[in-house]
Amino acid sequence: MTRSTTAPAPTTTPAAASVPHTLTEDAVAVFTGVLLISVGVAFFTSAGLLTGGTAGLAFLLHYATGIGFGKIFFVLNLPFYWLALRKLGREFTLKTFAAVLLLSLLTELQGQFLQFARIEPLYAAIAGGLITGTGFLVLFRHRCSLGGVGIAALYLQDRYGWRAGKVQMAVDCCIVLLALSSVEPMRVLWSIAGAVALNLVLAMNHRPGRYMAV
Repeated sequence: MTRSTTAPAPTTTPAAASVPHTLTEDAVAVFTGVLLISVGVAFFTSAGLLTGGTAGLAFLLHYATGIGFGKIFFVLNLPFYWLALRKLGREFTLKTFAAVLLLSLLTELQGQFLQFARIEPLYAAIAGGLITGTGFLVLFRHRCSLGGVGIAALYLQDRYGWRAGKVQMAVDCCIVLLALSSVEPMRVLWSIAGAVALNLVLAMNHRPGRYMAV
């Protein structure tokens, strides 16, 4: 007589509950991300390069008028806080405002702490892009951005599942191409390389299902 046996049901490990970031963790992350981005901006400005988003527009106006990048960047971001407040919440908006203000201050003071005697444009584009992309990744994972295109990209990712990195890469490359009317083609080419390096970091490391920021 054979005895039938029932295979035991496979055990499953329950998904770990997400633990929200503490205020201290958010504060350290915002400072870390913005500091990295300010270093990337120093690479770009030292080589006379551009980037995308509101930062790219701030670069163009900075080169055209001589007004400090930080001042222009802060003003350009003001209209985007309305979208952030309505679509992404008060906490996101407050952290983003703090990050934009901090970056504006750091870039204005950057020359007192960091200067380059000589830097090759291609190296500045790739290194600056990767450093800046890492800074953005830190901010995004703590539900924060630097306004402008970053706000729109995060909203589209949350609403439609579009990868924030790919959205920002497309917009960034378009903005850099606009610079062809006032910037020499080679500098625009290196700037596009920097925009691609920046957004590759985001496209590969910040997408739905890979990391849930809280």
